[in-house]
Amino acid sequence: MIEEFVKESLSQDVGRGDLYALVEPSVYSTAKIIAKSSGIVAGVRYIEVLAKLENFEIIWNKKDSQEFVEGDILATLSGASHVLLKIERTLLNMLLHASSIATLTKKYVDIVEPYDVKLLDTRKTRPLLRVFEKYASRCGGAVNHRMGLDDSLMIKDTHLKTIKNLKNYIERARKVIPFTSKIEVEVESFEMAKEALLGGADIVMCDNMTPEKIVEIVKYRDENFPHILLEASGNISLETIESYAKTGVDAISSGSMIHQANWIDISMKID
Repeated sequence: MIEEFVKESLSQDVGRGDLYALVEPSVYSTAKIIAKSSGIVAGVRYIEVLAKLENFEIIWNKKDSQEFVEGDILATLSGASHVLLKIERTLLNMLLHASSIATLTKKYVDIVEPYDVKLLDTRKTRPLLRVFEKYASRCGGAVNHRMGLDDSLMIKDTHLKTIKNLKNYIERARKVIPFTSKIEVEVESFEMAKEALLGGADIVMCDNMTPEKIVEIVKYRDENFPHILLEASGNISLETIESYAKTGVDAISSGSMIHQANWIDISMKID
C-alpha cells in the first residue's frame, strides 16, 4: 500500500518526464533536508520507499516521532542529480504533510500527558489519504480510532434516527458482527448515555457535551458500569482539551489534529 501511494504521488508530479533532464546531463550530487521551523518528524517510512524505488541514498539524522528545531539537518541525500531534482517536491510534500500533522498532534499529546486518557484521531481525513494521515498522527503520539466502517460498529446520531430500540439493536448486532468488534454509541445527553450504558455498549462517546455534563456521566459509569469505556469528542481544541482530560473519560477523539494542521517549513538544498 505504501509503495503504491509513493508511486502515484511521484507520477502525479513527474507526468511524462522531468523536462530539466532533457537539457542537462545527470551528475552525482548530494543534498540536505533542512528544517526552517521546529516540529516532529513523520514521513520517514514513505520516503524510504521512495529512495528504494528511485535508487538514491538517504541518511536520516532524525527518525519518525523525533523532535527537531529550526536549523536542524534532518537528512542527507546522494545520487544522480536528475533523480534528486525529480523527487524533491514529492519527498518534501510527504515529509511536510506528515510532519505537520505529527507536530500539531504532539501539542495535544503534551497537554493530556498528565492524565490517564488516550488521545484518538478520527475518520475526518482527506480522501485517499487516511492511512497516510493516521500514520502521521501516530508519529505525533496519538492512537488511531477506526480506520473505516469495518473496524467497529459506531452508532452515531444519524444511525439512532433509524433505530427504535437501542438495546434490542445492540443485542441483534452482537449476533452478526465479528466477535472481536466493539460497539460504540454516540450520545449527547446524560439520558442518552444512560440508555447506551444500559443497552450494553462497549464504548459510549459523549459528543459535543460540556466537561461538567461529562463528569456526571463518568460518575454514573464508575458506579454502575465500570467496564464500559467513555470517550469525549466534539469541540476539542488545544484550548479546551485539558478540561475534557480532567473529566475522567478514557479517551478523547479529535479530528482537528489532522484537518487543522498548518504546514511547517522544511526545504531541500542541493550542495
